[in-house]
Amino acid sequence: MAAESSKIFTREALLRRLDRLREKGRRIVFTNGCFDVLHVGHVRYLRSARALGDALVVGLNSDASVRRLKGAGRPVNSLEDRAEILAAFPFVTYVVAFDTDSVEPLIREVRPDVLVKGGDYRVSQVVGQKFVRRCGGQVVVLDHVPGRSTTDTLERLSRG
Repeated sequence: MAAESSKIFTREALLRRLDRLREKGRRIVFTNGCFDVLHVGHVRYLRSARALGDALVVGLNSDASVRRLKGAGRPVNSLEDRAEILAAFPFVTYVVAFDTDSVEPLIREVRPDVLVKGGDYRVSQVVGQKFVRRCGGQVVVLDHVPGRSTTDTLERLSRG
């Protein structure tokens, strides 16, 4: 992964940076996902998430984590490629990888003011939502863009 000077951070470096933002009263937004084959739904989702605060942290599943979640043949793009692409978006502030099956340990470390997931979830299904609310944070589920998903994209590609 890239050096600390980029938007791609190790957990330790990210947590130090977030402490500095909190000292300045900044609102931290967190979301996570595989972001394997990016599409316009991801772009709209991430832009909307960033609008909810001052800094958007994207937790990115490692390659091994994506394989466990999505099965053989995934991810299509490597962790390094996915992280660099996400970091290129102006509305993404930080990218941090995680290797666990659940993102909750990372959410507990980040302690976001706002936890965001896409419209294919209900608030009660969002991992980490109880912790974030207990800490005084907010949980937001953003609208899903119909017909815009990695699964849809891969199905269109397989049909040729």
